[in-house]
Amino acid sequence: MPRLRAEGPRRRYPHQIGVGTVLISPLQKRYVADVLRTARLSYGPYSAALERKFAEAHARRFAVFCNSGTSALQVAVDALRNTYRWKPGDEVLVPAATFIATSNVVLMAGLKPVFVDIDPCYYEIDPAQIERHITRRTRAIMPVHLFGQPCDMRPILEIARRRRLHVLEDSCEAMFVKYRGAPVGSWGEIACFSTYAAHLLTTGVGGLACTNDKDLAVLLKSLCNHGRDGIYTSIDDDKRLRGAAMLRVVERRFSFVRQGYSYRATELEAALGLAQLKTWRETIAERRRNAAYLTNGLRDLEDRVQLPAIRPHTEHAFMMYPIVLRPGAGSKRDLVFFLEDRNVETRDAFPLLSQPFYRRLFGPLAARYPVAQWVTQNGFYVGCHPGLTRRELDFIIEQMHAFFRR
Repeated sequence: MPRLRAEGPRRRYPHQIGVGTVLISPLQKRYVADVLRTARLSYGPYSAALERKFAEAHARRFAVFCNSGTSALQVAVDALRNTYRWKPGDEVLVPAATFIATSNVVLMAGLKPVFVDIDPCYYEIDPAQIERHITRRTRAIMPVHLFGQPCDMRPILEIARRRRLHVLEDSCEAMFVKYRGAPVGSWGEIACFSTYAAHLLTTGVGGLACTNDKDLAVLLKSLCNHGRDGIYTSIDDDKRLRGAAMLRVVERRFSFVRQGYSYRATELEAALGLAQLKTWRETIAERRRNAAYLTNGLRDLEDRVQLPAIRPHTEHAFMMYPIVLRPGAGSKRDLVFFLEDRNVETRDAFPLLSQPFYRRLFGPLAARYPVAQWVTQNGFYVGCHPGLTRRELDFIIEQMHAFFRR
């Protein structure tokens, strides 16, 4: 790595300014204490309530709570593959820049991810690039709502309708926000969310798969429960039954009708999530305020860096704050090192095709996707979460300016 030029005494923040945080409220502690008091750790009333209320917040009829966003995506792909009898090698379109789980779940289902370049302003799948990648084996489009902002769904849905393709939303980085009046996650046959640490709703580990299709919801829950018969996926499913109804459940409750996974979450995670559902509006509002503060403080650097933009008719949850260096502005590696050395945590802006595993699997694909390659080489993000203080935001702004004054 090139040596940085001398710039006088280095100013280092006394602790790391992280890209994410976990804030535990008194209500969350009370709900968790209640779970521990009842000693009911498996699927129970908190999980059921979280599923119901989360689905309502995203205009869906059903939600299935599981142990991660990746698990939600995996069972969603499996559910669609089984329902529509996709064959090995059938294709799913995914963006060329995203977290690796998006395309990994396609591979794990025996399907082929086909990459589509991204939009240079909002960094999500570019609708104008989709149709050139469609073949006779294309079965679905998986738009990924990155950084907290929904994709441009109107043209994506039109292409899917016209070309008879299914839509699976990867919404692991966006919750509660709307595009043209409809909430994120309300467009695909299935939409998947993550509640991992530092996400918009935080349960430590966790994910949700949402749908309006009752049969898909039953299949999703079965797949998360080892492929168990949908008649019994919770210890409450045989309560209050009598006679023939009770016998029917008893005979089938240890019946496994398909290959599945052990992807269940616990009541502890559900309790954390359910409490946060009461304050999501305040949480998103604080993220937006912090993002606006960063943008205002960095606006004079816009000739050097591209700051996050909000698409017209679209809301932004700002799960994180992406920054992309403009051509000739310098080295991302130098800037990231400069910030990290001063205790400002950063993350790369989702390199995918340059990952060692993908280079071995697909070869040198990155150059075929110039926008994704540009963002990979020049993009990163910092935090804008509710745990940041005004002093910490000021420090991020100051250090960005300090780097370009060198």
